[in-house]
Amino acid sequence: MSRYIATAAIRGAHNIVNEADAMWKAAMAKHGPDTPVQFTNTAYFLPTIYAYLGHKVETLKDMEYPLKEAKSMLAPVPTDKLWLPYLGETLDAGVATLFAEEMIEGVRFVEGQQPEKGPNGFIYNGPIDDIQLRAWGIQLVDGRMPGFAGIVGRAKSNEVAVKIVRELQQRGILIFLAGKVGEKGIVDQLLEEGVELGYNTFTVPFGSDTISAIYALGFAARSALTFGGFKAGQAKDVLLYNKNRVFAFVLALGEVDDLKYATAAGAITYGFPTIADTNIPNILPTGVTTYEHVVSMPFDDIPGADDMERVDKLLQRCIEVRGVKVKVAKMPIPVAYGSAFEGERIRKDILAYEFGNKGVCFEYLESKPMDEVEDNKITVIGPDLPDFPATGTNIPLGIHVQVAGRKMQQDFEPVLERQFHYFINGAEGVQHMGQRDITWIRLSKAAAGKGFSARHFGDILYAKLHADFGAIVDKVQVTLYTERDKVLEMREKARAAFQERNTRAASLTDESVDTFYSCTLCQSFAPTHVCVINPERVGLCGAYNWLDCKASYEINPTGPNQPIAKKDTISTETGEWGSFNDFVYQNTGRSIERMTLYSIMDAPMTSCGCFECIMMVIPEANGVMIVSREDPSMTPAGMTFSTLAGMAGGGMQTPGLMGHGKFFLTSKKFISKEGGIKRVVWLSSVLKESMKDDLQGVFEREGCPDLLDKIADASIATTVDELLAHLESTGHPALTMDPIM
Repeated sequence: MSRYIATAAIRGAHNIVNEADAMWKAAMAKHGPDTPVQFTNTAYFLPTIYAYLGHKVETLKDMEYPLKEAKSMLAPVPTDKLWLPYLGETLDAGVATLFAEEMIEGVRFVEGQQPEKGPNGFIYNGPIDDIQLRAWGIQLVDGRMPGFAGIVGRAKSNEVAVKIVRELQQRGILIFLAGKVGEKGIVDQLLEEGVELGYNTFTVPFGSDTISAIYALGFAARSALTFGGFKAGQAKDVLLYNKNRVFAFVLALGEVDDLKYATAAGAITYGFPTIADTNIPNILPTGVTTYEHVVSMPFDDIPGADDMERVDKLLQRCIEVRGVKVKVAKMPIPVAYGSAFEGERIRKDILAYEFGNKGVCFEYLESKPMDEVEDNKITVIGPDLPDFPATGTNIPLGIHVQVAGRKMQQDFEPVLERQFHYFINGAEGVQHMGQRDITWIRLSKAAAGKGFSARHFGDILYAKLHADFGAIVDKVQVTLYTERDKVLEMREKARAAFQERNTRAASLTDESVDTFYSCTLCQSFAPTHVCVINPERVGLCGAYNWLDCKASYEINPTGPNQPIAKKDTISTETGEWGSFNDFVYQNTGRSIERMTLYSIMDAPMTSCGCFECIMMVIPEANGVMIVSREDPSMTPAGMTFSTLAGMAGGGMQTPGLMGHGKFFLTSKKFISKEGGIKRVVWLSSVLKESMKDDLQGVFEREGCPDLLDKIADASIATTVDELLAHLESTGHPALTMDPIM
């Protein structure tokens, strides 16, 4: 262990704990001990403290205990005359630092100083809210987001800062930004260069000082509690979970002061190494992290022709030290490419070209015999983009993809076609929305200026279909139409195919197949969770349906989607088969013995943490409420989505409480054991509005066409008493049904 680093970290810990103590005492005197303390839109209190100690900080008075614990972990600052094995004391100081930083941010919330306001009206993010944490869940488990990078400080130049972020984005790595060196930090550098920051682009600016980096460690702690199923206070389990499953590292740019050393020591307890671009001592492996603990790579000493090449080598070293597994799709296109660009928004002021919206745009994939498809044939019929004026022009566009493969099936066409949204959105400066014949694509002036053309849509689709679906696709041919008459002609052919698909999908029921599929993707985060996906129940995350899993199995026979034959029927009413119970038992570490598909009360499916919705029984109303991930409202259960998710997630099986995909609401098998859709007494307003037409179709099918008005939402009821009053005044059918419990 480096004596220099140990001394700096322990000294930094003493300073920040003293600062936290002083701020807490001042806040207590000013506001009083019962003043609430809360990070916005999270259900984990002060999450690092909560994960380590199992202690809830809900008021200023509640900070007394973690402050005492932080002080108890502080060893004396080493003297020049004494040499000791400093690792244990340094790591303890790191944990004390995290506690102190989290308490300081808590006090800042009390003082109205969070979220922090930056220059020119910019507002820093502050803590990541629970809604976003869960929205990222599926990307965390399917590999699109292979790890996290916490960047603290300031890069050598603005150009280097942009290069670092762009390279990490192309690798799909989530980027946390905090701190400064002198008067400027990396957030300032990126803003000066016009880089879009925010959840949509995997770049989260926490704050202008090092203290705000605590939000990154809090995010990691919440990941363990959310997806791992651990309880608050299981500190060792939370830390090992992060070491083994959350691939994060700290990149320290510029001068490393005492507080940065102390914060880095806290990060190391999670198994997260620190890589610095300045000359500091290295710390070799000692078992806390997977490989090195601290790595020094002075930026100007990195071999390379220029700073851009040095950035490449710096990031390669970061990825190597943490063991991040990255899959980068090399695209023959003139802009950067990666999943971090999927959330870009192309506003009118930066718009070059637009396809769809008020114009005409469609995308259509069809399978053909092998001899009718010419691989890598990409054709543009009509003028290409440079032939149009780049002033927000709306251009007609038809994207027609033909694929062939010995394992390709007609049922896989919509599965592959749905991926166009993610494939095209991965290009920097391109925004894709909708699908089929309501596709809407926007291209930025920057992308157009770099030479992005219509043909490049074909290049992206060709490369990604081969990369992601190579097991079932042998040939890919893409034709792009920009002549309006031809676009309209081809759109009619596509619409006929879409109608045929709709008819075929409508006939697909649980009874029409003899095989369901597992989905164990989320086991990388929730080890005791298994989804069983059937034609009439989409996966909990909403991202995988039965056809997706069928295609996935063909692509990867040993992957997360395995066929389970329907054998040994126990109950078709609850949806229980012996073969499914055997599979779930063996694949949940023998922790779940029974599971039903159509019941919330009798051995319901386990829940991971990526679910779109949570359903909970309201016994007083003899029905169920359903709250969606996007809805922060209070529910009649007295809890928000975030609080409920802490009870439902982590691979737990809880009768009366379960996660599910939102389109499970439209299924004929929706909690059929308990009476189906008529049991819904409260629904998120988000779902009531966004699924209004779908739900109305279900209500009419079930013989209750006026049910939508009888179902309450947060604008009507947030307590059981308010809910019961509404149900009685509207004559909700749940009140006259058999008891649900």
